[in-house]
Amino acid sequence: MTGHMTPEEFRAHGHRAVDWIADYLAGIESHPVRSRVRPGEVRSALPEHPPERGEPFDAVLADLDRVLLPGVTHWQHPSFFAYFPANASGPGILGDLLSAGLGVQGMVWATSPACTELETVVVDWLAELLGLPKAFRTDAAGGGVIQDSASSASLVALIAALRRAGGGVVADRGIAGHYRLYVSSQTHSSLEKAARVTGIGAANVRLVDVDPDTLAMDSAHLRRLLAEDRAAGAVPAMVCATVGTTSTAAVDPVPEIGAVCREHGVWLHVDAAYAGVAAVCPELRWIDDGVAEYADSYATNPHKWLLTNFDCTVLWLADRAPMIDALSILPEYLRNPATTSGEVIDYRDWQVPLGRRFRALKLWAVLRWYGAEGLRAHIRTGVALAAELAELVAADPAFELWRPQRFGLVCFRPLWPGLPDAEADAATMALLEWLNDSGDLYLSHTKVPVGHERVLLRMAIGAPATERRHVLAAWERIRAGYALTARERGVPVRSR
Repeated sequence: MTGHMTPEEFRAHGHRAVDWIADYLAGIESHPVRSRVRPGEVRSALPEHPPERGEPFDAVLADLDRVLLPGVTHWQHPSFFAYFPANASGPGILGDLLSAGLGVQGMVWATSPACTELETVVVDWLAELLGLPKAFRTDAAGGGVIQDSASSASLVALIAALRRAGGGVVADRGIAGHYRLYVSSQTHSSLEKAARVTGIGAANVRLVDVDPDTLAMDSAHLRRLLAEDRAAGAVPAMVCATVGTTSTAAVDPVPEIGAVCREHGVWLHVDAAYAGVAAVCPELRWIDDGVAEYADSYATNPHKWLLTNFDCTVLWLADRAPMIDALSILPEYLRNPATTSGEVIDYRDWQVPLGRRFRALKLWAVLRWYGAEGLRAHIRTGVALAAELAELVAADPAFELWRPQRFGLVCFRPLWPGLPDAEADAATMALLEWLNDSGDLYLSHTKVPVGHERVLLRMAIGAPATERRHVLAAWERIRAGYALTARERGVPVRSR
């Protein structure tokens, strides 16, 4: 096994690999949702040194079953509710396979025109499906680009915002703590990381208050912060509004925030990583309110809830010029007639790295396989199942539902009568670990300010394989775990 794999060998082993994936997906419920291995267990089961001689692919598949599979947490399991879904679907997997087979490096149009032009088509298709403004189309002043994640999308948006705020000189002269980024306590942590990466610094990330009931950003407090910073000589660079926060799926008031940003001439980035794809359903398109009028950039993740396997984030801009001005560097070895002509898009100028994969293939495969109707059906299923679970939680006196409940996420907390707050939170965490250790389901938690921070359990619904029976079984398991934990801690068990 020292030579290259021939096309015929690839065909044989490829069939086996696809069969392996199909069997895995068909039998995924036989696995515990969360991996049970201990730290270092997978590594210790693998050889310490690389093989001197090549091994048959059969040996790779054997170790996949024997060593790696026990160390996998099964994100596609129908009872995986811990984080926002990372959907993988048949057409998405096959699109990724085709991308790997082509082995395209699509850094500029000339290195593979189809890679670039298909991407312009699918991001325009998706913008249309989500009801986003025409300015976001690639044949307008703005346009869309596929990034690896919303973290990268936020970083690129911030770089563009700094370029505009600095009059086009930021990338050349540095920023020296002069600029400010505005987020809330519920904004994703990647925005603070973007501030560190760009040189703004965490100390210059301004925290805007949130509404205590909805956890949505307070636009009045934002207005005051912007005025204070301008008066102090700082330059507000960007405000990030979130549609569907990671913690509780809270929705910031984009129209109000956008109006404040316009007053002060500040870039508005809308992070809709989780919830943005829900706008494929007309009844949920209210989440786009204010985007057309005010958003300078907007990002959402088809790889979360739109059946496209990771990684696939789409970033749109209303005006791509500041981004390209900030990120375009053209060494001699990348010069070519197409780029020089100005007639093509070179996506290397729309991201931080130079190289880029043919990600558009998997999104294209998903959009074509499901169509708008299939995508809407998937989103509506998750929303309906979450709404039903929320009703069950609200009706049970042993639990408190966090409202407003939105999209496919349900947040709630068990009630522990007689326990001080700290002990109650500890009991909730003990219940969470009992549930996750069982292997029957996987939940996560968050903390929200309810007078002071309290622990909530999070149950995110949206995996392609999740059915009503899985949600109901999970709820019964949660109730059973609550009863057991309550008895262990001497808490009177509440019943319906």
